[in-house]
Amino acid sequence: MAKLVTGSKELARKLAAIKDHVAAELRAELVKAGHVIADDARALAESSRRTGDLIESIHVTGPGETTPPHSTDGGQRTAGPFEVLVTAGDSDARHAHLVEGGTKPRMHRDGTTTGTMPAQPFFNPAWRLNRRRLEQRINRRMRKAFREATK
Repeated sequence: MAKLVTGSKELARKLAAIKDHVAAELRAELVKAGHVIADDARALAESSRRTGDLIESIHVTGPGETTPPHSTDGGQRTAGPFEVLVTAGDSDARHAHLVEGGTKPRMHRDGTTTGTMPAQPFFNPAWRLNRRRLEQRINRRMRKAFREATK
């Protein structure tokens, strides 16, 4: 049975302890979830392997860390305090979006055309395969952390 909290100082102390404990547990679970998605994206990207640069460019960026150059919209981004970013692409592999979505023929000014490449999605399927299960796992971890902190 939970102890009865009396007084505003004790309540503030207890709430701060809950916040800190739940935040630490949540960050750890988010990073684990990011690694699950990244591992599955790497496995799904195997079918498009030529040099391995694309597979090696799949990174997990934890809270407060910065993504590799050229991984998100051609730049870098710093993850928020409760955010984990899984990105594909870096300075050596800038073609993740072309593999994911494929290409269509395109006419250049000099009259030449680019070839077509069928889509070989790896990133979005990895997210869709894991999303529901990881959300449930994160929610369970938060509830458990909250229970532990309120004992």
